[in-house]
Amino acid sequence: MKKEKDTKWILSITIIAFVISFIFSLISELVIPNAHIAISILLVFIFIFLGIIFDIIGVAISVSDQKSFHSMATKRVNGAKTAIKLTNSREKVASFCNDVIGDICGVISGSCGLSIAIKLSSILGFNLLITTLIITSIISAFTIGGKALGKKTAIKSSNKIVHEFSKIISPFIK
Repeated sequence: MKKEKDTKWILSITIIAFVISFIFSLISELVIPNAHIAISILLVFIFIFLGIIFDIIGVAISVSDQKSFHSMATKRVNGAKTAIKLTNSREKVASFCNDVIGDICGVISGSCGLSIAIKLSSILGFNLLITTLIITSIISAFTIGGKALGKKTAIKSSNKIVHEFSKIISPFIK
């Protein structure tokens, strides 16, 4: 029974990852090639930011203290019941936030970076290889640095982060 549940979860998360990746890729492919370079760069930073935010949420859910949410739920605090549901499924929620959203944002920001490198090298006449290396390195640095900073925040303020996230998604959770 457990193995069947795990298999269903893996299949579900794989399909969800495909759909989300498809949507994010579609957005980037529709916007980046035809957009002004500033809009393209903004889109890359949005994907980086989304990856960092969801990494923070995943880490916070992993380390949060469920007892405080039970206490909030008895006082009917908005989002507390959702926080309990999230923490009851820590592994799945963290996997979705960190692996699905975080990894997809990393891949998409990298592919957007390649498009930006191609544009910049053609506009400014720079070497494509050097431009691509610099841009992908900048994207990696911002992503890794942001996630490192975010993890510290997530661990330090896990309950608050989970509660705030829970308030936002409560209307969408059964």
